[in-house]
Amino acid sequence: MVRKQLDSSEYSRENVERYRKRAARKGIRRGVIASIIIVLVVLSGGTALAISSWINSINARLQNEQVINDELRAVLSEPAAPSDPYYVLLLGTDGREGEVDYRADTIILVRVDPATKHLTMLSIPRDTHIYYKGSEMKINAAHFYDGPAGMITAVQDLTGVSISHYAEVNFDGLADITDALGGVWVDVDMEMYDDQNFHNIVSLEPGYQCLNGEAALFYTRCRNFYDGDYTRMRHQREFIKAIVRQVLNDPDPMMIFNVVDACADMVTTDLSATEIIALASELRGIDVESGIYTAHAPSYAAMLGDISYVFVSQWQLDEMMEIIDRGDDPGSYGEDLEVDTSDTPT
Repeated sequence: MVRKQLDSSEYSRENVERYRKRAARKGIRRGVIASIIIVLVVLSGGTALAISSWINSINARLQNEQVINDELRAVLSEPAAPSDPYYVLLLGTDGREGEVDYRADTIILVRVDPATKHLTMLSIPRDTHIYYKGSEMKINAAHFYDGPAGMITAVQDLTGVSISHYAEVNFDGLADITDALGGVWVDVDMEMYDDQNFHNIVSLEPGYQCLNGEAALFYTRCRNFYDGDYTRMRHQREFIKAIVRQVLNDPDPMMIFNVVDACADMVTTDLSATEIIALASELRGIDVESGIYTAHAPSYAAMLGDISYVFVSQWQLDEMMEIIDRGDDPGSYGEDLEVDTSDTPT
């Protein structure tokens, strides 16, 4: 299928100018970033030239030009002030190296508040029913048609918030990241089994355990549950929390530099190496249990014709986004929520 072009009005001179202003405002954080680089130079015993070369090489690996392009940058929005919270769209994809047309398998909107050391993760089901450019489709199809820029646009339209940054990792990369970390410790909450869609690892027993790359893929991708994708989305959020706990609470100050270096070939993002390190430094020591909120969009599965969709209750999602946007925990709202199904198309 040929990829559609985005409406040219989305990339107007006004939007280009907004991007230029956004890039200029990033200079406000240069003091923090410069301090980090100085610390790195001191700790490594290296020269400024060597550190600069290291950073440039990582940026080249992180910012794949096929993905991080002007179309994507034009739809990203900078927070009003550097200290303000902002949103990141995090995708897990089934793409392979060299492919440009692929779908988003995992969609998580993350609100980052460095000032209070809080993160909020909202899972959006990949089969969510939307209208995109006048066409009816599942939300992950927006990525297939228009790439990351289309995905950002679709999520912004659904949630009503502006997204400032974008990151994606394919699932092969997730396994590599897990192994690069020496495994990730996760409290598996239930017995898991699926020998139809997995081959090397087909089961996990409950309990706190260190998952290697293949086990991490099984834990985050298995859908063999009574509620299908909802438990899978919860496991994905728990896995991200486990990575955050492991990386940002490590006493070794070089840990984050090593992680960024190790993951640069597996993650694609508009964020630079120095911006990632600066953010990690701001969030260092985060209390994962009280400082990370998680939820999923209020939604339910239903058939429309012969196609299975997930339908989001828009007014309930709007209420949840108000909670998220003011920095409160949306989980208490979602736990007792009876999802409104009255607007299901027929």
